[in-house]
Amino acid sequence: MSENIILELQSIHKHFKDNNGSRLKVIKNVDISLRQGECIVIVGESGCGKSTLARLISQITDITKGRMIYKGQDVTNLRGEQLKKYYKNVQMIFQDPLSTFSPRMKIGTYMAEPYLNFKLMDKKSAYKYAEELLEMVGLNKEFIKRYPNELSGGQLQRVVIARTIGLKPDIIICDECTSALDVSIQKQIINLLIELQKKTNFSNIFITHDLALAESIGDKIYVMYLGEIVEILSSKNISKDAKHPYTRALLNAVLTVKNYNKEIKVLDVPIDNSIHLQGCSFASRCPSAFENCFEEKPILKKLNNYCSVSCNLY
Repeated sequence: MSENIILELQSIHKHFKDNNGSRLKVIKNVDISLRQGECIVIVGESGCGKSTLARLISQITDITKGRMIYKGQDVTNLRGEQLKKYYKNVQMIFQDPLSTFSPRMKIGTYMAEPYLNFKLMDKKSAYKYAEELLEMVGLNKEFIKRYPNELSGGQLQRVVIARTIGLKPDIIICDECTSALDVSIQKQIINLLIELQKKTNFSNIFITHDLALAESIGDKIYVMYLGEIVEILSSKNISKDAKHPYTRALLNAVLTVKNYNKEIKVLDVPIDNSIHLQGCSFASRCPSAFENCFEEKPILKKLNNYCSVSCNLY
């Protein structure tokens, strides 16, 4: 394990069983490495397994197969006090900030709870620290006296970020943490995360379906399709380096002020589940697929220092 890699996923799989007892392979052979202070983005359409992968990394859900290495130690199946320590060091910010709060709990109680739970400070110190953290994310310290329903979505997400930062975690996982917010508020939250990461040097795993957002916040981008990583890119020049037909389709769906009138090509071909066990998982929807794509599973190949792709075209 490289000296500055803080987290490494090695051939991670996650299976669930449906009502008929059949095994659903939701995450398939995923390898990811995260360096200290780095922001990686996992991008893909809804249902591709992004959130499931986030829950595996945060150990909310157990891994079916594979290994997870954190700071050189195997943390795949932690239990008890070791798992509690891991929870402190690897924090998660969810999509809907309101669902994080109890409506009966004031913001100050919510903010102080983790520091009391981990026995990091006494109650008075915890509340004082909460005030400092709120001011760090642009909120007045008087917010500790309010209830969640008295705050906007953007303010609630700032409170969540403040509490998360306060624990000084090594890794923060952001699971679509801006998608429930207005566009103007999204930008504020993204800028806040970038600023805080520079100050505290935490590592960030940012999950989104928006490639434009991924490019603005990430150092490295993992493109996910049906539970598999199909491409790894540097965020420096996605439009130039992207090779996989699925990544190209995602890029084509990005609208900006400059290209608002461009033609959008929709992936309207239904997914053919019958080919997933033998060929490329994207073959049934791919405009460039040839016969071999339905028969041979591509492997993730490194093309250069900026791009690795899983595609039979390369």
